Amino acid sequence: MSINNHSSVSQFLLLEFSEVRELQILHALLFLLLYLATVTGNLLIITAVVLDYHLHTPMYFFLMNLAIFDLGSISVILPKSMVNSLLNGRHISYSGCVAQVFFSLLFTASNIYLLTVMAYDRYVAICNPLQYEMVMNRQRCLELVAAVWIGGLLSGGLHTSGTFGTPFCSNVVNQFFCEIPQLLKLACSDVPLFESGVIALGAAFAIGCSIFIIASYVQIFTIVLRMPSVQGRRKAFSTCLPHLIVFSMFVVAGGFAYLGSPFNAPSHLDLAFSLIYSLVPPLLNPVIYSMRNKDIKFALSKLLG
Repeated sequence: MSINNHSSVSQFLLLEFSEVRELQILHALLFLLLYLATVTGNLLIITAVVLDYHLHTPMYFFLMNLAIFDLGSISVILPKSMVNSLLNGRHISYSGCVAQVFFSLLFTASNIYLLTVMAYDRYVAICNPLQYEMVMNRQRCLELVAAVWIGGLLSGGLHTSGTFGTPFCSNVVNQFFCEIPQLLKLACSDVPLFESGVIALGAAFAIGCSIFIIASYVQIFTIVLRMPSVQGRRKAFSTCLPHLIVFSMFVVAGGFAYLGSPFNAPSHLDLAFSLIYSLVPPLLNPVIYSMRNKDIKFALSKLLG
């Protein structure tokens, strides 16, 4: 389907957080602080993993890619919202909206797939430690990350084609960025069959990833609880629990954001869930994975002198 079939819509109007000028400036400043904190934290992780050869292991290789996805996802949506608040505007071009949908879906889907891969990595490391180096070799890690990127590209491309393959009868998006559920509300007809199929396929993949991660952690916690060493159990839990918490927050908030519209959820709940799944994980991931990790903290201390 062509994404050029957009009727007479040449731009969209995004949600304003407030019509009061002072509150618009405050919103822009808060988003700027959030953005700078997120960018700084993720860039530090990427730099530390790249420069410190002690961190050239599968776990940190996956963590570096997670930081890249977090950087990308927040950079797609926050700058435009900040600029609109500073300039007292709401506009985003049609092509800009298409780009937001494509790249946000690319990074969001890739994030889910990568968190699944990271759960598999922890499963092998804890449940089959003697086979870890053989199973999670360099070639396997590269193949897994390549599959994550390809899956993200396919998700972004399919959703973008399905969403913009139908004409829009309105250009007022009830969200601070171009989000698929809110865009589908603007369609002149029912949700296209193609996009319905893509949404169903995406939901199936998300559910499958969730089941895989839960099953992996059931096995992991079963092994961990049998460990005689208290320090070993503490180390295993400190590695796995943050991953599980972030994934749960990401999937639950994202699921409500996408399922809230069909169930006529109040608009403020749509906004809240979208803020949680789009902004909170990229901010928390560097804190969770670096502040509780001796290797990352040591690499950052060397990096920062």
